[in-house]
Amino acid sequence: MKKSLSDRLFFGGFLISITFIAMVYGIVSSWWGWFPAPQIGLAHRTYLDVSTNWKNDLGLEPTRHLVPPNDTGDVSPDRGYALSDGAQQQPGYILIAGLSDDQDTSEHVVHLFDASGAEVHRWPIKYDNFDPVTPPQNVMLHGMEVFEDGSVVTTFDTGQAIARVDACGETMWSVNGIFHHSITRTGDGALWTWEGDDMVRLDEDTGEQTARVSIVRDIVPANDGEQRAIFEIRTIEPNEADEGLTYLYDPFHPNDVEMLRPEMADAFPMFEAGDLLFSLRELNLVAVVDPQTGILRWWQHGPWLKQHDPDFHADGTITVFDNATGSDRSLIRRIDPQTGEMSVEFSGSEDVPFYTWRRGKHQYLPNGNILLTNAEHGRVLEVGPEGRIVWTRDMVWDDTSNLIITEARHIPEDFFDRGPPNCLDVSDAQ
Repeated sequence: MKKSLSDRLFFGGFLISITFIAMVYGIVSSWWGWFPAPQIGLAHRTYLDVSTNWKNDLGLEPTRHLVPPNDTGDVSPDRGYALSDGAQQQPGYILIAGLSDDQDTSEHVVHLFDASGAEVHRWPIKYDNFDPVTPPQNVMLHGMEVFEDGSVVTTFDTGQAIARVDACGETMWSVNGIFHHSITRTGDGALWTWEGDDMVRLDEDTGEQTARVSIVRDIVPANDGEQRAIFEIRTIEPNEADEGLTYLYDPFHPNDVEMLRPEMADAFPMFEAGDLLFSLRELNLVAVVDPQTGILRWWQHGPWLKQHDPDFHADGTITVFDNATGSDRSLIRRIDPQTGEMSVEFSGSEDVPFYTWRRGKHQYLPNGNILLTNAEHGRVLEVGPEGRIVWTRDMVWDDTSNLIITEARHIPEDFFDRGPPNCLDVSDAQ
């Protein structure tokens, strides 16, 4: 039996109403994070990730670890190590962390280069010894610290472990957990690093946890809740009846923590020895916190954008690696936390292009040079105070790609107890 005109109009109006309601709900759910917006977003991100990196996940090509050597597309086939000004070079060793360059898609390494640019040692970092579940090619070695006995400790982005290994890569200790980004030594036998959104202190000899400071549980509610607004920029309120706030996915993205050592504390009258300097990328926030109370002694949002790697300095200032994401030019900024005075220390130039939209590290050297890790172009460079290149190193994978460099570090010539590490030293000591 044919439907009447009124039935057809009713059915058409019903479909239009359902479509309109679905459209409105889609907009509102996306805005407020209601079901199914988070699930759709996760599915979309997963699809893009798998479609881009399936070769990596099958162990065929480490696409998660490869980057273009520069922004211009003009790739030199003979790139590698280039010394431009040996007289200006800071003597010592350079450590560089990342994926192995020997065409093994699953082995992470820490390289050790001498002042001539020659590799004198490499630590094999066998991730599957610490976590048998996550494929090694799917994690990124990120945090790194080196010890006088020739051992190193490492963390892994998207991984499930922090571990210390000897000169041959044999495990000394490992701890499972979502440890990531930077590691810094305190000088008194401990390490600070991140586990999730918590700053944790570990015993460097055993990996045992000795302290923990949580952003959400310890810092946000501290000082009678007056610090909430500093951190809750990236939150959502699910409904008016819910007095609490729900954090978005990865609302902080913590990426660095460093303790103020006693020998440097006098330069920072605003702070106390043992205070923690930390960086939250998504908030453009650099801050110093009292780890005992969770109260911020100092904090600032920007002008850095998606920053990395703030460092204390003996003159009472803090330098910050400003990724300046989206600007095509990264910066090293210096700020006096007491006066607010700020300067740009290095910004690259046409002759010295310098940009990494994420990651990136910097280290001021004793002679005033700066060691720069251009992570997203797989390049390390040492520059003089006036900005001229002293040397560069590209971590070459093939003719068109470099390997991401997660950290480079300078150490003095007399750093190691027994000279540059090797496996023979480990065998002799056992």
